[in-house]
Amino acid sequence: MTDRITDERTSEHGVAGHAMLENPALASLTGPHAHFAQRHGAALRYHPDVCPMAALPDSPTAEDWSDAAQLVGPGGSLFLPVVTNRAPAEWDTTMDLPGVQMIDAGLDTRPDDEAVTLAHEDVPEMTELVRLTRPGPFRPRTIEMGTYVGIRRNGRLIAMGGERLSLPGYTEISAVCTDPDHRGLGLASRLVLDLAHRIRARGDIPILHADARNVGAIRLYEQLGFVVRREVLFQIVTAPK
Repeated sequence: MTDRITDERTSEHGVAGHAMLENPALASLTGPHAHFAQRHGAALRYHPDVCPMAALPDSPTAEDWSDAAQLVGPGGSLFLPVVTNRAPAEWDTTMDLPGVQMIDAGLDTRPDDEAVTLAHEDVPEMTELVRLTRPGPFRPRTIEMGTYVGIRRNGRLIAMGGERLSLPGYTEISAVCTDPDHRGLGLASRLVLDLAHRIRARGDIPILHADARNVGAIRLYEQLGFVVRREVLFQIVTAPK
């Protein structure tokens, strides 16, 4: 059954509410994930072994972009999720990917008896599954960002998902993927609902981000009970050399 408190919070603010989600990487790096942050002035990023994401203040100034250049060094890159501002002309934009931000609006969450919690010793297998399925960035210490769960068959990891950005009141579900030989069995849906159940149990609202071109995944998330809160942009920009 759906969680009444989460439903009330979602309906109270509406899909367009939830101001914390306007800059979720910043809220995460200055909040629950501050211990992962590398910082120069107003520019922040995750330790590269944890996550490639970075963050700047809302409406970043020339000084903020200068801080960012100092943070990454000449020719270094920033992965900025959910951006609304373009980088200065002297920065080179190497990725400009449309996406969507989605939020729980009535998930029928439930624990999954077959889902197992993954640990550091599982990272090589997790990395191989990510290589096969390409759900998004996954680094050697990404597993430290939150809970990761998986499903095994005959001892082999065939599906997984986990928690990425953590900000006050919200947790992002990410890295949801299924081995190509085991697709069509509903494994990804089961893991999303299991993760959402865990997130709800902490009093947080589940969120996620998806590539706007992946209409199949977006449709699946909508069927589960997510709604698109807004369109977003994922950018990788490279500092001047």
